[in-house]
Amino acid sequence: MQIVPMKVTHARTRPRRNAFRYPVCYLALSMRELTEHKGSALFSIDRGNLFSIYTGDYGDGRTPPAQWIRDILGSFQLCEADGDVTLLTLPRIMGYAFNPVSFWFCFDRDRRLRAVLAEVNNTFGERHCYLCFHDDRRAITRDDELSVKKVFHVSPFMEVKGTYRFRFDYEADKITVRIELYDEDGLILSTSMGGRPQASSGQRLLKVFFSYPLQMVKVVALIHYQAIVLYLKGVRHYRKPDPPTVPVTH
Repeated sequence: MQIVPMKVTHARTRPRRNAFRYPVCYLALSMRELTEHKGSALFSIDRGNLFSIYTGDYGDGRTPPAQWIRDILGSFQLCEADGDVTLLTLPRIMGYAFNPVSFWFCFDRDRRLRAVLAEVNNTFGERHCYLCFHDDRRAITRDDELSVKKVFHVSPFMEVKGTYRFRFDYEADKITVRIELYDEDGLILSTSMGGRPQASSGQRLLKVFFSYPLQMVKVVALIHYQAIVLYLKGVRHYRKPDPPTVPVTH
């Protein structure tokens, strides 16, 4: 397991400009660590601790994550993604968590990135996944841009339309994700997150706890604060549509 302190930025271009930036700390876990982790003094899988991951927070909430992600890759005939899978996610801290987005990085046996599943949660308790891969199944590089149609409601101040453009750079010494949303008039939203992985230890977990106090509360508070900002700027409010009938969009 690795600790990944990250800087997250959001910048909206229309109809009113609005931008903010905040630090947050993710964890990166291989599928083996997610399924076989024995736990430690400060971190646990599927039981309470200072830091924890609950497998029921991901996928359909019932299927073991290893089977769930393999089933998805199989349904899209992504046999090239036959290597390790790494989950990049916000942990529960003292039992509490809200994950706006987690990423499942799917590699081949030569550690080349073949697919990335972005698992998105909104504040209405709904979840949807965007699966990014090349139609010709070639490996994903840092220079590649992968497009997926937006189908899931996230913000009441943004209509469910347009296309996401994803860029991924997963290296031993850095992880970067960039997401841009375009509609018929061009760029409307730009989001990025990046940081340098560190080996996990009890000392570093304690440092995270004291360096990112109330991290989960802060994430939710920022979402609602920015909603107030957009409301005061006169940005149009949209009603929430029904969620997609299929759980994964490519």
